[in-house]
Amino acid sequence: MNMRPLSPQPIQRLVSLDVYRGLTMFLLVAEAALVYDALLEMFPEEHSLHRLFLQFTHHPWNGLRFWDLIQPFFMFIVGVAMPFSLNKRIALSEDRTKVTFHILKRCFFLFLFGTGLHCVYSGKMVLELWNVLTQLSFTILITYFLLTKDWKIQLGVSLGLLALTEILYRVYHPEAPFEHGSNFGNYTDQLLMGKINAGGWVAINAIPTTAHTIWGAMCGNLLLSDNPATKKIKVIALAGLTGLILGFGLDFSDITPIIKRISTVSFVFASGGWALLALAFFYWWVDIKNRRKGIFPFLIVGMNSIFIYLFAELLGSWMNKTVGIFTDGAFSWMGIEEASLFLIASLGALAAMWGLCYFLYRKGIFFRI
Repeated sequence: MNMRPLSPQPIQRLVSLDVYRGLTMFLLVAEAALVYDALLEMFPEEHSLHRLFLQFTHHPWNGLRFWDLIQPFFMFIVGVAMPFSLNKRIALSEDRTKVTFHILKRCFFLFLFGTGLHCVYSGKMVLELWNVLTQLSFTILITYFLLTKDWKIQLGVSLGLLALTEILYRVYHPEAPFEHGSNFGNYTDQLLMGKINAGGWVAINAIPTTAHTIWGAMCGNLLLSDNPATKKIKVIALAGLTGLILGFGLDFSDITPIIKRISTVSFVFASGGWALLALAFFYWWVDIKNRRKGIFPFLIVGMNSIFIYLFAELLGSWMNKTVGIFTDGAFSWMGIEEASLFLIASLGALAAMWGLCYFLYRKGIFFRI
């Protein structure tokens, strides 16, 4: 499998990756605007649509829902983009030392943003390492130093990290390695932060999910190669199917359960498989088939991905309440029920945050770190 190494040559932008990123961020912004909460309130358990909208929530433990894929998609997309962005930087500066310094700085700020968000959530200074940005600062750093290595080394390191994760959990608690509250991830959280997360999230998820970013970078290198487009799609799709077989196979055979909250090996394989298949689809649909209709709303969200993520996480709920003041005033006199008013306010908040992305796009303002 030929892959192009980093080189000081200008690289054409991959529109399919922009769409993939933009759609993922749009879904995250919709969550922050409380759209999914409103839909679940509007369609309670007895309603036939409840199970559909339940897919936009995390599975409580052993299982996989659509929403469990969003964070792996995000980390995978970052990996795919890395060979493209670094080729661009090398083409501009032709200085690998400067690029390395940029990566270190970027990881530092991602770590600060991730830990800072938890301070805002708590309303006080805390050290909590569960945010996706905090973990992304680790996965980007590891992936960067593997970018120029052979794909076999990249794959080997990713599988090694997954094997390490499996071993650590099983050695620490052989009888029940993946039990909430007493697993190896909870143990390391007690060492690092003096507490465990009530929802079961653990900081060492950064180790297994590094595989998502590495696999993304491998795909990025493949897409930059001189291989025919059909071969690229076949390789990515085959890898995706392999991930699904391994992930669900480990779960169905009761070897390792699929648990997103502690990123078990089976979860990483299954979610990575879906991430790969999604990339293959977007690449085929957007870049090969040249289907560009309807992609613009997602493109502009993806162009300021970190900014809109931070904005939505910090102010999404406030936007919902603020927009609700006006939507409730405009529609409540019509006798619309409270759940429907909540949904209208949520969609209004989503529209407002999309409008902010559109404003930044029109002004040519793009936040980079």
